[in-house]
Amino acid sequence: MSTHDSPLDRFELWLTKVLLHRRHQEPAEVYQTSTISALLDGVYDGDVTIAEVLRHGDFGLGTFNGLDGEMVILDGVCYHLHADGTATLASPADKTPFAAVTRFRAGTTHGFSTTTTRSEVLGVIDDSLDSANLIHAIRIEGNFTNLHTRTVTEQTKPYPPLTTATEGQSEIVFEHATGVMVGFRTPDFEQGISVAGYHLHFLDDSRTGGGHVLDFQVEKGEVAVSTASELHLSLPTSPEFLRATLTSADQAEQIHRAEGGGA
Repeated sequence: MSTHDSPLDRFELWLTKVLLHRRHQEPAEVYQTSTISALLDGVYDGDVTIAEVLRHGDFGLGTFNGLDGEMVILDGVCYHLHADGTATLASPADKTPFAAVTRFRAGTTHGFSTTTTRSEVLGVIDDSLDSANLIHAIRIEGNFTNLHTRTVTEQTKPYPPLTTATEGQSEIVFEHATGVMVGFRTPDFEQGISVAGYHLHFLDDSRTGGGHVLDFQVEKGEVAVSTASELHLSLPTSPEFLRATLTSADQAEQIHRAEGGGA
């Protein structure tokens, strides 16, 4: 009997299959640290490291301490998107005041072969969903004729509110760019916890450029959707978070302004 056919090898193969089956049977979860409402109130420093975030998922987005740029997590790798439109690998020791991740499992896919606008792409996704009451991770990969982004600039203390920090941010336009958008479509009832609706970040194929998506046109590409029914929300216990005002009458409008239209 060869070593490949030994009882130990057969047991390890069986155990691997059982664990993979169990993983695929478990409800998909989104892990999130802190809330968008905390960012609105200027809570820009967190204690959660990128290494810890990656323990909970391989796909997601967020920002870095001090509101230093945007975050993309793709295929288990975390990228730091900077205010000048460039992107670099994040350090496992970097910390985040807000991030959301999941283990991406493509459930539905849609292809585009002609020039399609942002609103048309999102409309196709909306029409394909079984329910708007779950969290949907969105991956849009393809060739973009033009793509408008912006990325927040690192802030200094005393931190201003998010709407002030994002005022006057310069936009970066990527023309004929190939890459991937990473983000979520979140239910309306989560407004303030997350960004209700679509929240997307872009990373180019070279992994050297990207930003927070404002608008786009895709001429050829594919959308994949991964649905989650569980939310693991980890709240900070820092003095800044404990003192923060997390509700306001115009919260939805503040988020819309800070997100540049809610893309």
